[in-house]
Amino acid sequence: MAAAVGAVGLGLLTGTAGQLSLGHAFFLAVGAYGYVWLAGEPGPGLPTAVAAVLAVLLAGAAGGLFSPVAGRVRGIYLGVATLALVFLGHHVLLTADSVTGGFNGRSVPPLEVGGFSFSSDSDLTLLGVPFGAEERLWYLGLALFAVTWFTACGLLRGRPGRALVALRDSETAAAVMGVDVSRYRSAAFVVSSMYAGLAGVMLALAFRRVVPDYFGLVLSVDYLAMIVIGGLGSVAGATAGAVFVTALPLLMTRYADQLPLVAAPGTTDGAVGPTEAARYLYGAAIVLTLLFAPDGLHGLVRRLRARLRHRLTAPPPADTASPSQPPTSAVRAKEPTP
Repeated sequence: MAAAVGAVGLGLLTGTAGQLSLGHAFFLAVGAYGYVWLAGEPGPGLPTAVAAVLAVLLAGAAGGLFSPVAGRVRGIYLGVATLALVFLGHHVLLTADSVTGGFNGRSVPPLEVGGFSFSSDSDLTLLGVPFGAEERLWYLGLALFAVTWFTACGLLRGRPGRALVALRDSETAAAVMGVDVSRYRSAAFVVSSMYAGLAGVMLALAFRRVVPDYFGLVLSVDYLAMIVIGGLGSVAGATAGAVFVTALPLLMTRYADQLPLVAAPGTTDGAVGPTEAARYLYGAAIVLTLLFAPDGLHGLVRRLRARLRHRLTAPPPADTASPSQPPTSAVRAKEPTP
């Protein structure tokens, strides 16, 4: 669910607004480490709920600081500029020991909202089922993802969404229609950064410890793969791509002993490990998507649904009998000539 939230934010930026970004991992790190520092020691030690909100706003502020560049640079040049953020952020995470903990990272304080803790320290049982930290975080992630889904869909249906689509298709035509190009490009970057910050907070709560090596270039490529496989410019497509990319390594690990050429975790049998095999598979999925389904899984499902609806609602085929030959019942018997 954290990956889905981050993928929806990147989908708004790259798929809807048409701005290539390879620095999504940087804003995920800002959200994760911002929460850890604001809620932990050393740090201000704020209430965890307040720290989570401020971490999302901090990620949006980081996107706002970069938005002047996003408002003036486009295409591959914007991708290279955002790529620089990943390397710069990784260097800062390694060297700012007092804030980030350096190479070893920092432990994540559990979230508490209104006295309810999302940790396993307190016992909670509902209908005879114990709810530990994982179960509580699962429902929290579900609620946050639902909010993300509805806000993103509302944004796309409204005037800002139409302006971003016009911006992606043609900046000149959008400017002629009255769209403030620089303003909307910058706003898209800020909104996407806030979504990434929320995803970073969710990842930190799930991992319980954040380390700099996780927020590298590979993570940015993973998120780019999510929106390409799922479908650019679609909230449902970004969600489907996030599920595919994040669930595939877990499934490969679970069934590694039953798959050929895949080594089970902790063994040296097989050609590759489950994580590497999963990367090969979704790399192949990207190639197949670009070749045969450029609009991703969402577009493929939409076409299949339209084809099925057409088959169900199509009228039955007309009678192919020749109109010059009347039905047998209509042919009158020839009367004898007197």
